[in-house]
Amino acid sequence: MTNQPPANALAYLATPYSKYPSGIEQAFIDASKLAGLLMRAGMRVYSPIAHCHPIAIHASIDPMDHSIWLPFDRAMMQAADVLFVAHMDGWQESYGIAEEIKFFELARKPIFDLHPRELTLIKRGSGVPHQEKHIEQMTLAELREERNYWDHLCGNLRTISKT
Repeated sequence: MTNQPPANALAYLATPYSKYPSGIEQAFIDASKLAGLLMRAGMRVYSPIAHCHPIAIHASIDPMDHSIWLPFDRAMMQAADVLFVAHMDGWQESYGIAEEIKFFELARKPIFDLHPRELTLIKRGSGVPHQEKHIEQMTLAELREERNYWDHLCGNLRTISKT
């Protein structure tokens, strides 16, 4: 498996939900806004919160029932090429995000930490579980200016080590 995802990569956006301090409705709103920003930057993004929360609410399905949502999420994670982990309040306590990270680590798919306030992506190391070696960081504003997002992110234009 290469360290560079294909140019038409589908990103799975992991955001907190039940552990979000402002509640699940605000978690849905904030996940939707973040997914929209990424889409406007030219990325193909799937957000389980933005896509499934309205279904849960309007179809009277328990939004906290992991036995319903995790099998669907697994299918979407299999389809996705890369994981974006949004560092929103509550992300470290999120059972769902922990499962999503574990899935992508075991599948050896690339994982990027996404800092929503700064709008930066930081690529995690080689995909080895629990390795915290961050190697590349670019702002979304910089990415928007480039024709080929993935070439820019994974290329040799600029490397900033996380200190």
